[in-house]
Amino acid sequence: MNILFVGDIVGRAGRRAVRFFLEKLKKEHKLDFIIANGENSAGGFGMTKKVAEELYGYGIDFFTMGNHTWDNRDIFKFIDQDPNLIRPLNFPDNNPGRGWQTVEINNKKITVVNLIGQVYMGNNDSPYHKFIELYPKIKDSDIILVDFHAEATGEKMAFARAVDGMASAVIGTHTHVQTNDAQIFPEGTAYITDAGLTGAVDSILGMKPDKMVEKMKTSLPVSYEVGKGKVKIEAVLLKIDDQNNQMKQIMEIKKNNL
Repeated sequence: MNILFVGDIVGRAGRRAVRFFLEKLKKEHKLDFIIANGENSAGGFGMTKKVAEELYGYGIDFFTMGNHTWDNRDIFKFIDQDPNLIRPLNFPDNNPGRGWQTVEINNKKITVVNLIGQVYMGNNDSPYHKFIELYPKIKDSDIILVDFHAEATGEKMAFARAVDGMASAVIGTHTHVQTNDAQIFPEGTAYITDAGLTGAVDSILGMKPDKMVEKMKTSLPVSYEVGKGKVKIEAVLLKIDDQNNQMKQIMEIKKNNL
């Protein structure tokens, strides 16, 4: 089985990148299941139903979210009805939506779990303890994939090591910079610190550079705008053995239309 995890989709440019590259990637790598982090997909902040439907139409099968989950209030209208959209499990229990979901693909039970870090990420519950609490309910899944949405690289690595052998893969998101550390840990869990950015090439984290530079020079608040122009897609390819469900390979994917 071949699974693609698409790094954070940022605004219109990110959606254009998905439209431009995804079908080619699907054919090239014979993809069975495509997951994407969609928390920045609507104007760079949050998600709307219209944007979700657009991206489903381009071939995305499933969405995870992060700290910008509630930035666009339109999500409150549909997050409880969409079975293929999850938000961080360790958000407060009274939040709408769900933090994990099991889907069946090619007769395989695939459970996707969304978690968010605690370092520089607000007052969230422990991602590790939330996962351990959930694990008895999902351990019979053929494949368990975790989107760990966090700022601190050490926190991502520590979590992944702590669940090595329980999760099939831990994919880091949030920093929008693809890392060069894709690996498989001793007990079989595939890992990368960050899947990267899907959006404008000429940008800072998907946003127009001039706004970021202005803030640095003036130390005053600015309104960020999504980058434009040439686009790129950054993602992670997971290759899983159909016989024993073991991770065979994790590989960075990066394409742009320069």
